[in-house]
Amino acid sequence: MKIKPEEEISLSDLLIREFKTGSRSMVKKIIIHGSVTVNGEIVTQQHHPVKPGDEVEYTKYRAPIDSHDCPFPVLYEDEHLIIVVKTAGILTYGEKGTHGTSLYKELTDYVRDRSKGKDKIYVVHRLDREVSGILVFAKSEKIQEMIKDHWKETEKKYYALVEGKPENNEGKLENWMLEGWDQKVFTLKQERPGAKMAITHYKVLKELKNNTLVEVRLETGRKHQIRVHMAEMGCPIVGDFKYGANNKIKRRIRLHAYYFSFNHPVTREHLEFKTQMPKGFLTLGEKDEHYKW
Repeated sequence: MKIKPEEEISLSDLLIREFKTGSRSMVKKIIIHGSVTVNGEIVTQQHHPVKPGDEVEYTKYRAPIDSHDCPFPVLYEDEHLIIVVKTAGILTYGEKGTHGTSLYKELTDYVRDRSKGKDKIYVVHRLDREVSGILVFAKSEKIQEMIKDHWKETEKKYYALVEGKPENNEGKLENWMLEGWDQKVFTLKQERPGAKMAITHYKVLKELKNNTLVEVRLETGRKHQIRVHMAEMGCPIVGDFKYGANNKIKRRIRLHAYYFSFNHPVTREHLEFKTQMPKGFLTLGEKDEHYKW
C-alpha cells in the first residue's frame, strides 16, 4: 500500500489516519518491525516527519500473538507459519559451535511452551551461522512441503557490505557450484556430477571509503552462494575470512537477509516482509567484534 501525505505530519499519525484506527500501539508495532518505508528507506521511528511529495509505503504486517516471550523478533505468525529475524552468530539448526543451541531449538521451546506441547516447527530454509535476517518456519510438515513446492515463487534480497567496489554497478552472476572436501564451495565453468547451477543478481546501493554496500537478489539458493559469488567478483564480503576477506580484525560477516516475499501456502495471499539493517552493519572499528550467541 502506497500513501502520499497531503500535509506535514508524523509517520504514526499518518498511518492512524490512513488505517482509520485509534490504536497507536498497533501502528507503533507496524513501524518498529520495519514494515514502512519513506521514499524507499525503511523508517522505524514512529515520530519521523513526512511531508507532501514523500512516498510512504506499507507492507502488510500481522501482529503475532503473545510474541513478547519469543527470543527473536517475530514478523508474522499464524496457525501455519512463524517468520522471525535471525541474529548473527547462531545456527539456524543444529548444535555445533553454538553452546548447544540454535534458532530452531529456541523457537521450538517458545512455540511448544505457548501451545502446551501441541505445536511444533519445521525448517523451511536456512541462513549461515554468521548471517542475519528473515527466516520462515512451518508449523507442520504439510505446510513445510507446500512452501518448498512453490519455492521458485519466493523472492529474497540481502544487504552485503563488500570489500572494494564491483566493476559494474549491477549485474548477474551465473555458474555451477560444488562443495569441496573442506566444506568450501567453489565455482565451475562447466557442469560436473554433484554441481548445481547458481544465479545471483546484484546492485550497488552505496559506495563507502574502502567498501561498497550491495543489494543481492537470489534466483537460486545454493550453500554459500552469495559469499562465493561476491568473492569470485573480487569483492569478498567484509568479515568472510573463509572466502578471502581481510582477516586482520575479527568481524561478523556483513550479510543480512532483509527482504522476503511469497504467497501464503494456504490462503495464497501475497506476503512481503522487510527488516532494517542491523546496528553497526556499516561501521568497521579497529577492535575484534563479539556476538551475543
